[in-house]
Amino acid sequence: MSELKIYNSLSKQKEVFTPLTPGHVGMYVCGPTVSGESHLGHARPYVTFDVVYRYLTYLGYKVRYVRNITDAGHFEEEGREAEDKISSKAVLEKLEPMELVQKYTNLFHWAMLQFNCIPPSIEPTATGHIVEQIEMIKKLIADGYAYEKNGSVYFDVKKYAANYDYGKLSGRKIEELLENTRELEGQEEKNNPADFALWKAAPPQHIMRWQSPWGEGFPGWHIECSAMSTKYLGKQFDIHGGGMDLMFPHHESEIAQSTICNHVAPVRYWMHNNMITINGRKMGKSYNNVIKLTELFSGTHPLLSQAFHPMVVRFFILQSHYRSTLDFSNEALQASEKGLKRLWEAYENLKRIKERSGELNETAGDQELDAKVNKLVDEFAEFMNDDFNTAKVLANMFELAPVINSIKDRVTDIKSLSTATFNKLQEQFKLYIEDIFGLKAVSAADNDKLKAVMQLIIDIRREARSRKDFVTSDKIRNQLAAIGIILKDEKDGSVTWNIN
Repeated sequence: MSELKIYNSLSKQKEVFTPLTPGHVGMYVCGPTVSGESHLGHARPYVTFDVVYRYLTYLGYKVRYVRNITDAGHFEEEGREAEDKISSKAVLEKLEPMELVQKYTNLFHWAMLQFNCIPPSIEPTATGHIVEQIEMIKKLIADGYAYEKNGSVYFDVKKYAANYDYGKLSGRKIEELLENTRELEGQEEKNNPADFALWKAAPPQHIMRWQSPWGEGFPGWHIECSAMSTKYLGKQFDIHGGGMDLMFPHHESEIAQSTICNHVAPVRYWMHNNMITINGRKMGKSYNNVIKLTELFSGTHPLLSQAFHPMVVRFFILQSHYRSTLDFSNEALQASEKGLKRLWEAYENLKRIKERSGELNETAGDQELDAKVNKLVDEFAEFMNDDFNTAKVLANMFELAPVINSIKDRVTDIKSLSTATFNKLQEQFKLYIEDIFGLKAVSAADNDKLKAVMQLIIDIRREARSRKDFVTSDKIRNQLAAIGIILKDEKDGSVTWNIN
């Protein structure tokens, strides 16, 4: 098997993966800010790093996977104003902040369960690590890389950049940062506009606040990840993951803080998934295209033509390499829905063929087909070891599907493959589809619910027809047809339906 190579966002190249401690991997992934419901943008990183987690485990590593929950602070210095998202949303929803945090944390966990994501080894919260954050800030002040102003503490970016390569991860130039940073609320306190907050003094109306050596306040966004990754993974660890949008300022700031506090660069391999677009457009409130995961699964967002099962969304994400842009559209998701169905049918057929494995021989009846199947299956590991290329693995699976179906339908003799090749095909299909890619069949319970809903609709339509309300009857049939569900009135008076 080839060596695992990971594209390191810091070096901008693929590197052979060598963990700090043989047999062990420390991985930190930035988790959600639980000030609102998880949306489509959250789906990609958590599915991506779930597969990374699964594959590293399959390779035999003992993985400590840490994914945080941001339940305090997260004020955006690059946004319109410095504000605490949790406190602001709590006021809007008339909830105690930790009540709001619990509500959206529960929703996030529910969504991850729908996607069949394995829970992380540790899921620390920002509010649970205020002490560690304060201690880290005290170290930064003691080392001369942070300063206090009016109860707030800021990191001195200019001083850090004089001694270290600030901006290497994101490609930002310190000169441009110092010149071009916008004038925002609270900027006058800073020595330089590019400096970022480690601790903010809490104004009287601020709900979430903690005692600190600098007065009552709340932590900045960047310091929480440095404090928690250090606590659970050590001063230096193997992999840090997150979306490409976090490179700057979040991850760049993490590197700076941790390097000063721990006297070593914190991360060996930085991994970033690319962004998603909706119908070719960046996701944003102004475009009204922020699709919540509950809306995605129920089909209730105006941009959606139907509901999409979580497994369809997971499959769609894995059909592209994690570093490529991914565009969500109804057409693309519908194509994935059909693709997943086709692939799963081949997988089920493979399990049925296994019952006939006694017919196999040690020698293949068709040497060319046997060699082709072996090559396609052997490439699964080769592609995954090349920076987790799930898209290429799935492409090979689609090439194997017609071979499997042909054997199942007895068009191709099962003896065309050798016993060893068939066993490898069967084992690797299961390994990748279920264990590494984390895909599941759409459950029978879901089908039963759909059948019950369709029966209700058919009954309502039958009642309308009995009242000679053909307008309603036709409307039901036509609107179902528009979303791909075809009703057929049989000669005996019954109604059948199928999904087109």
